[in-house]
Formats: sequence, structure tokens, C-alpha cells
Amino acid sequence: MGMTMTQKILAAHAGLEQVEAGQLIEAQLDLVLGNDITSPVAIKEMEKIHGEGVFDRDKIALVPDHFVPNKDIKSAEHCKCVREFAYRNQITNYFEVGEMGIEHALLPEKGLTVAGDVIIGADSHTCTYGALGAFSTGVGSTDMAAGMATGKAWFKVPSAVRFNLTGKPSAWVSGKDVILHIIGMIGVDGALYKSMEFVGDGIANLSMDDRFTIANMAIEAGGKNGIFPVDEKAAAYMKAHSTKPYTVYEADGDAAYEAEYTIDLAGLRPTIAFPHLPENTRTIDEITQEVKIDQVVIGSCTNGRLDDMRIAARVLAGRRVAKGVRCIILPATQAVYLQAMEEGLLKTFIEAGAVVSTPTCGPCLGGYMGILAAGERCVSTTNRNFVGRMGHVDSEVYLASPAVAAASAVTGKISGPEELA
Repeated sequence: MGMTMTQKILAAHAGLEQVEAGQLIEAQLDLVLGNDITSPVAIKEMEKIHGEGVFDRDKIALVPDHFVPNKDIKSAEHCKCVREFAYRNQITNYFEVGEMGIEHALLPEKGLTVAGDVIIGADSHTCTYGALGAFSTGVGSTDMAAGMATGKAWFKVPSAVRFNLTGKPSAWVSGKDVILHIIGMIGVDGALYKSMEFVGDGIANLSMDDRFTIANMAIEAGGKNGIFPVDEKAAAYMKAHSTKPYTVYEADGDAAYEAEYTIDLAGLRPTIAFPHLPENTRTIDEITQEVKIDQVVIGSCTNGRLDDMRIAARVLAGRRVAKGVRCIILPATQAVYLQAMEEGLLKTFIEAGAVVSTPTCGPCLGGYMGILAAGERCVSTTNRNFVGRMGHVDSEVYLASPAVAAASAVTGKISGPEELA
């Protein structure tokens, strides 16, 4: 029996010629990632059981991004713990305020994630790097500790679900709409502990930023990872950002998949996930009653990249955020922030009545920079809309693309960009 892309990567890193779904393996790691919330726990556990430093200071990335710049004393203490550990162990890839960014946008930008890698991160959206043909997945802080100490991790080899993407998306339909459509179709547990493998001629019509968004939200369908084949766009991205050698793995023709779906991208419409699960989706055409909103957030590890900033600026240019709506925009990295500034996007946002934040995960997890009060509604380009995710348990979060979020900011209700005069 043939192997999937994911299975081939895991086999290679386990030193095996063949693996199959359900098999337990120990694999070598190319990168171990942690942030300011998960790393302190890992650091304490690692030093308690190991105490001899890290396995490779070049293969660990520490990115304080959730509560930075520090929002309170506790978050400052967490960041101090990570900072001192990074300095003590001479961690090469430690990114502090001023050079940092949201981890899952920053690491590909810095060239730390490439095709064929096995990457673990103590953050569930580590699956983002599958856009480049890597196997990347989220783990707990104790697994991160073991990874930092030994450079290895145990995995149960996942089975796979195949998504054949065809056609070309229409205007205002982006990667966010694609993945929300998929999650709405299969549910939040539709790919539980499975590899979501994306193939088909439609991939050529998706930008790298689209692919990062899709892979990022594989976890929202329960996926162990999401992964794309390496094509010319992916190769060009890696050439532009990285000097690391990479390996391209392709699925065998007789690889086994638990399920297969074909999705015509041309038939998709802007899609919104209503509270309180990412699977509770409706297209913009299916919203028959007005949904007034109080806040819009455009950013996060899902939609804070340059394409996202450009799309939001296209919608907001020459328009104003509706009275009574707070619109918060967060470029995902310093490089995105700088390029957005040079292109005049930040000026467009500010003239429209939005505010622009330093890179941070803050509002996505209800940490800071946009907490919701009881009864408030937010359209957000983030990845989760669970009860209380962005604030009070009686608030509501609607997940959408940057285009829909920006249009909604202008109208004060959930709207598509096509609705703007």
C-alpha cells in the first residue's frame, strides 16, 4: 500500500521505509516552537527532568506573541521566563518585541519552515506550515519540553482525508472562505486526528497566503495537520525566504484515504461561521436577517498577512467605519506592518477610522486589545468563535475573511464587499 505526503515525511524522519495509519513512531524533529503562554510550562518541566540544555539551539523557536507587549505583571513574568531561557541556552530563533510577530506568520517569513520538515509547536495552529509541504502539528507543553531536550517526538501516524480543489475562486473569495466551507461541510471533528491533504488544479489559483490560512485552520476540523503539495508558488516562496534545504514528498498513486471530497472553488461564496463553532457556517447569500455588530478584528495567525491587509484596504479605501463600530487591524509581523506602511495601507485604515495595532495574538483569545462585553458581537478574521473566546460568555464572534470583515465594519452589520455602493 502506498503512502500519503504526511506518511512519507514521518517515515523518513523515523528512519523507516514504510509506515501505516495507526502505527506509533519516534521521529526526529526539525523545529520545536513555543510562545509566551506555553513555553514557561515547557521550560519548567524540561529543566526539572533534563536540566542539560537544549538538543540544538538552532532548531528551537521561541516567539512571545499572545500577551505582548506585556499587558500585565503576570504576562511580563511569563515573557521574562522565556527570555532568560533563550539567553541562557543561546537560542538562535528568539524573537522579542520590535522584531517579533505572530508565530505562525513569522516563522515561514523568517525561512524557518520548509517542505519535508517535521515541526511541533506548543500551539494548536502550528499546522499552518503544511502550506509549504511540511508536517507540522500542535502539541502540549510537556511534549514541547521533551522535544527541546531530545529533538524527538512520538507520533501515531495519521490516516488521511483528501480534498481535491478545482477551478478558480471568484472575486472576494479567499482561503478563509475555502476552509470555512470545508469545516461547515465536514464538521469540527470531521478530520479528527487525520491528515487533511489538499490537491488539485485549483491550488494553482490560491496564493501562498490563502494556503497558510487553509492549513492554519485544519485543527478546527479536528485535523492532526493540513498539507499542500509543493508547486512553483511554494518553491518560489521558500527561495525568497529561506536558505534551508528542503525535500519534496508526493503521495503515492495508491495511497489510502479515509474519505475524498471535490470542491469547485468557482462555486464558493464569501462564508461566515456564526456562533459558537467554526462549523456553523452560512454564505453571505444565506444571511436573511440583519446582524448588527459592535467590533471588527482583522489580523491573527490566520489572516494577518500582507494579502489580508491589501484586501481590507481595498474595501476600506475612501470609506468610513460605521459609527459605533470599533475596527482593530493587526499586521501579523513587523515586516507586514512595514510593507503595509510603505504601500499606504495603514493610512487607508486610519483615514477610515480603524486603529492599527502592533503584531499580537491578543484579541483572538480574549487576552487584550479588543475584549468583548456581554451582548456584543464581533466579526473577526481569527480562527475560533467558541463561547467566551473573545471576552464575555454572552458575547458573539462571527468568523469571516478580511473582505467580509472590512465590509461589515463599514456597514455596521455583517455584509459582503459586493454590497457596498
